[in-house]
Amino acid sequence: MNSNDTFTVAGRTFSSRLLVGTGKYKDMDETREAIEASGAEIVTIAVRRTNMGQNSDEPNILDVLPPDRYTILPNTAGCYDQKTAVRTCRLARELLDGHNLVKLEVLGDEKTLFPDMMATLLAAEELVKDGFDVMVYTNDDPIIARQLEEIGCAAVMPLAAPIGSGLGIRNPLNIRTIVENAKVPILVDAGVGTASDAAMAMELGCDGVLMNTAIAAANNPVLMASAMKKGIEAGREAYLAGRMAAKRFASASSPVDGLFF
Repeated sequence: MNSNDTFTVAGRTFSSRLLVGTGKYKDMDETREAIEASGAEIVTIAVRRTNMGQNSDEPNILDVLPPDRYTILPNTAGCYDQKTAVRTCRLARELLDGHNLVKLEVLGDEKTLFPDMMATLLAAEELVKDGFDVMVYTNDDPIIARQLEEIGCAAVMPLAAPIGSGLGIRNPLNIRTIVENAKVPILVDAGVGTASDAAMAMELGCDGVLMNTAIAAANNPVLMASAMKKGIEAGREAYLAGRMAAKRFASASSPVDGLFF
């Protein structure tokens, strides 16, 4: 990718448009190797499920993902109400010495892991007022996406499909509508299964893609991380190039004018 083709969120500029999580790997070494292979610069960590220094007698994820190399994006995975999500973000800020960039998700259902949008809106508003730069997980509703932007969220992250499902982008028209009307970065979050899904998100004009299970649950997570990196790059280049118009009927690849015989 062109080194000048960057995206900016909350005043921070990044070259990689692939954001990755840290869950579901078999061990710390696989986590480190897969994330290195992905080329990601932003790594999201579930504060309630991962040791970031809360427990001094357990391995610390930051030992293999040092904050001086990666931008750590603490997230509120596992939170089902506004109060818990806000408290989790504040804990992360303490653990990371005042770090204000967070990923907010407030879940509404244990089976689908769909977001509770009423609680998400309230939590986002509270966090923004408290000085956080909020990247927010949401459904693929363009109206909700606009409201989250109006609240002051630094990035809006609509799901492609349910978390961990690997179903790919189920509603590309809504994603495109969100992208076309946004003034903040739009990143697909949740549901990606393979590299072509990542490429599709980028072809729709998204600024990036966040994924975890698609890499960690692959038979070869390190190789899949590399594939995802390439999928992101290919999709972005295709978007910048501008695809040909789709046509109903055939059109000869070679001109028919001036035939020799």
